[in-house]
This record gives sequence, C-alpha cells and structure tokens, in this order.
Amino acid sequence: MYIVLVYDIKLDDGGARVLRNVFKICKKYLVHLQNSVFEGEISKQQLMALKIELSSFLRKDCDSCIIFKGRNNIWMEKEYLTDEEDKNTQFL
Repeated sequence: MYIVLVYDIKLDDGGARVLRNVFKICKKYLVHLQNSVFEGEISKQQLMALKIELSSFLRKDCDSCIIFKGRNNIWMEKEYLTDEEDKNTQFL
C-alpha cells in the first residue's frame, strides 16, 4: 500500500526528543518529503511495525500523527504551488 504520513509534535520540555525519535522512525520506513511529511510504498506488516514504534514515543494528549492510505501512488496526483520540484518524491 502507499501512504502519506504527517505529524505535529508539541515542542515543550520533552518535545525535542519525541520529534527526533519520530523523525528517525519514519525515515526507516518512508521517504522524507518535507518537514514533518513522509511518503512511500509499505507493506501491511511494515505499517504495523511503524505504528508500534511511533506509539512508544507519540504523546496522545499533545502530539498528532495522521496516515493517509492508498492502494498505490498511481492514484495520487501532486501539484506544486512553488517553482521547486521535490526530487525525492515517488508521486508521478
């Protein structure tokens, strides 16, 4: 399946540590697109492992993480509102 993952970490006392760990975990499974946005092809087993790893760091009361799922990247279209294209993207 193809996913786009976005997160928002509250930068309070422990926020920097959470942000660093969430970024590293996402980087293991997906392609870094911009700031707190990742995308990529991932199996159901990998997605389950990703969620388990993330849940050990994300704080339910103040952090946010959203996963958009699709069958594959063919069904997703990307439109740029700026001049620069992202060379790392897997979107067509």
